[in-house]
Amino acid sequence: MNKKTIITCAVTGSAPTPGKSDAVPVTPAEIAASAVDAWRSGAAIVHCHVRDPETALPSMELEHYRGVVEGIQATDCDAIINLTTGPGARLIPGMENPLDVQEGTTVASPAERVRHIEELRPPICSLDVATMNFNEHVFLNTPAHLKIMAERARAAGAKPELEVFDTGQIELAKRLIADGVIDSPPYFQLCLGISYGATATPEAMMHMRDRLPEDANWSAFGISRQQFPMVAQAVLLGGHVRVGLEDNIYLGPGELAPSNAALVERAAGIIGDLGSSPASPVEAREILGLGAA
Repeated sequence: MNKKTIITCAVTGSAPTPGKSDAVPVTPAEIAASAVDAWRSGAAIVHCHVRDPETALPSMELEHYRGVVEGIQATDCDAIINLTTGPGARLIPGMENPLDVQEGTTVASPAERVRHIEELRPPICSLDVATMNFNEHVFLNTPAHLKIMAERARAAGAKPELEVFDTGQIELAKRLIADGVIDSPPYFQLCLGISYGATATPEAMMHMRDRLPEDANWSAFGISRQQFPMVAQAVLLGGHVRVGLEDNIYLGPGELAPSNAALVERAAGIIGDLGSSPASPVEAREILGLGAA
């Protein structure tokens, strides 16, 4: 078990959660403010998607990302900013002709998906090492596209957070590391409980942890009701943790979380009860080899 445990807060995500909870931030200003509140509650890393302020739907708009980053940086917050590169990977093939894609497809080029990383240069960006069925669509991340995105992220000074949803994706990540596309030591995020990926169970987390490179830093999360059990499991297995309204909108059974900060506070309590303590952003930078801010 680590003496210091990094808490990542996934602030808003891309799921249709704003219609289910008023606590989910939508505008750049709301996302930035929620990220700062999460930092004040113990999060060392804030993982940020953006949404269209008018529709609350997922967005890839550079200016929305800029608004979030500048909103955080305008405060005394020293949280490590982690921007997603997940949007632009949704594929819904046509029924009669699979190449005639259906409405809702958002497939974008690798360059488009990392444009905001190159422009805003966050210390960390997510990199989904996964092509898989994701609810009713395909989440498309080919090895060739991942290589381009990883190389451009490296040139922008962003460390990839390797998001993996099953063990085969860990093997692909290890191939990218062996090929020199991803620098060592790598940083993995084990994503558990996502539809058609690894289940949010102790056995699944342990098996995925055991497949990681020996020098890897890793974090894990479970979605919905498994968020806090997976926090405890990750701490016990020597990993770091992620919570936030992207993954879960409940603080307890039938009790909507009032904020991202409340979820972070609950995670910090679990970490403390198990004999570790939340890492500060400075400590998290040292653990992940990010260098000074």
